[in-house]
Amino acid sequence: MTGPLPVAEKKSPLAPFKNQVFLTIWCASIASNFGGLIQDVGAAWMMTSISSSKDMVALVQASNTAPIMLFSLIAGAMADNFDRRKLMLTAQIFLLTVSALLSVFTYLGLLTPWSLLAFTFLIGCGTAMNSPSWQASVGDIVSREDLPSAVSLNSMGFNITRSVGPAIGGVIVAVAGAAMAFLVNAISYLAMIYALFRWKPVYPKNALPRESLGTAIAAGLRYMSMSPNLMKVLFRGFFFGFAATAILSLLPLIARDHLGGGPLVYGGLLGAFGVGAIGGALSNAKVRELLTSEDIVRCSFAGFAFASAVTGVSNHFWLTAPALVLAGACWVLSLSLFNTVVQLSTPRWVVGRALSLYQTATFGGMAGGSWIWGMVAENSSSGHALVISGLVMILGVGIGWLLPMPAFATLDLNPLNRFNEPPLHLEIRPRSGPIVIQIDFEIDDKDVPEFLKVMVERRRIRIRDGARNWALMRDLENPDLWTETYHTPTWVDYVRHNHRRTKADAEITDRLSELHKGSSPPRVHRMIERQAIPPADDVFHKPHIDHH
Repeated sequence: MTGPLPVAEKKSPLAPFKNQVFLTIWCASIASNFGGLIQDVGAAWMMTSISSSKDMVALVQASNTAPIMLFSLIAGAMADNFDRRKLMLTAQIFLLTVSALLSVFTYLGLLTPWSLLAFTFLIGCGTAMNSPSWQASVGDIVSREDLPSAVSLNSMGFNITRSVGPAIGGVIVAVAGAAMAFLVNAISYLAMIYALFRWKPVYPKNALPRESLGTAIAAGLRYMSMSPNLMKVLFRGFFFGFAATAILSLLPLIARDHLGGGPLVYGGLLGAFGVGAIGGALSNAKVRELLTSEDIVRCSFAGFAFASAVTGVSNHFWLTAPALVLAGACWVLSLSLFNTVVQLSTPRWVVGRALSLYQTATFGGMAGGSWIWGMVAENSSSGHALVISGLVMILGVGIGWLLPMPAFATLDLNPLNRFNEPPLHLEIRPRSGPIVIQIDFEIDDKDVPEFLKVMVERRRIRIRDGARNWALMRDLENPDLWTETYHTPTWVDYVRHNHRRTKADAEITDRLSELHKGSSPPRVHRMIERQAIPPADDVFHKPHIDHH
C-alpha cells in the first residue's frame, strides 16, 4: 500500500546542500546543464534552418534520447563494476570534444541535417555513459534519508537552467548563430571536469573478482525482472516519457507555426517549462507529505494532458506559456518520484543497473514518442499531435488502477553480512563449477502451508540474487524433510550470491529458521557438479597434507 512519507523522513528539501561534495558537483552541473540547454536550442533551431521536414525537427530530440535507451544498461553495469568518478570524467571529456567539433562544423558551414543528427546522437551517447554513474553516486555522497531531496535538487538544478538557459540560448542563436551556442556548451563541461578531478570518493573494497560485462548486465536484468514494484516504475516511466515528449519534441514548430515567433519565442517557451519545473522541485517534499506516490503520478499525468491540449490549440504566447509552466511541474514531480523509488528500492550493488534500466525505459519512450509524434505532425499538424498526446496521457491515469506505484521503500537494503565462506576440503578455484546447494529443513505438517508461503518469497530472492534452477523437494520416505536446491555457475558466483543478501531479506531467513523443527540449524550441502569424471580432474582431489 502506498502512502505519504513517515514523519521521521520529512526533512528540509535543502538538507543535501550541507554536504560539501554534493554542493560542489551540483553547482558544476548547473553550468553543464546550462550549456546543454543552449546546445538543445541551437540544434533544434538549426534543424529548422537547414531542413523543411517536420520529421527531421522531431528527430533532433529522438537522436539525443535514443542513445540513453540503447546504451544505458551497459553504462549502468559499468557504473556498478568500475570507478564511477573515472567513468564520469571520461564521459565529460568525450562530451566536450564532440560539442567542440559540432561548433567547428557549424562555423565552417559543413553541417547537414544528417550530420547534425549524428552529432546530437554522440552527445546523447556521452550523456548515457555519464548519467547512471552520476545518479548512483548521489547515494554514495548523501545519506539515505537525504536521497529523495537530493534527487529533487538535481531536477531543480536542471530546471533552474531550463528556466533561463533556453531564453539565453535563443538570444545566442539569434545574435551569434548556432555555432556559438555549440561552443558555449563545450566550454560548460569544464566546470564538471574540474569538480570531478577534485572529488576523491572512497568506495568499499570488494574482495570478489569483477563481473564480466555480460554477466553484470544479465544480473541487472534478472534483479529487475524479479522485483515487481520496480517493473511497475519502469512501465509507468516508459508510458510517461512516450506521451510527454510530444511537447518538447514539437515545441520549435509550435513557436514557429502557431505563435509566429523565432528562437527568442522558442527559448521563452522552454523557459516557462523550466519555471514550472523549479516550482515542482521546490514543492516536491511538501507534495510527498500530502499525497501518495500513486496520487502524485496520476495528478502529473492529468496535468500534463491538460497542458498538451492547451499548447496544441493555443495561438497566443501568454496562453501557451502558463500551460508549459504546468507541464514543467508535472514533469519534475513524476520523473523525480520514479527515480527516487528506484534508488530507495535497490541495494547498492545493483543500483547503477536499476537506474540505467529505468532510464532505458523512460528515454526509450521519449525516443519512440519523438518519432511517432513527429510522424503525426508531418501527416496532420503539430497541434493535432499534441492534443492526441494529451489523450494518451489520460490513459496513463487509468493505468494506475492496474499498476499502482509503490511507496518509498523503508526496507534496510544494506548488506546482511551473515555469510562466512566455509572451509573446503577439496581444492577448487573461484571459477570451478557448477555449484549445487541443498538446504534441508524439517517442517511439521501443520506448518507446511506457512512454509510454502515463505518459500515463494525465498525463491524470488534467490533468483533475484543470481541462483539458477531453484527447486523445492519433499522426501517421500520422510515427509517432514524438505530440501531447497539451487545452482550457481561457479564458486565465486555462489559467494557473490550470498553477499547480495540484504538486511531486509533476513526476515525470510529468520522465519524459515523458526519453522524448522530440527534440533540443529537447517543442514547446508555444498557440492560441485560433474557429468563425467576425467581421471585428472583435480577438483575432486583432496589437498595434500604434509605430515612431516
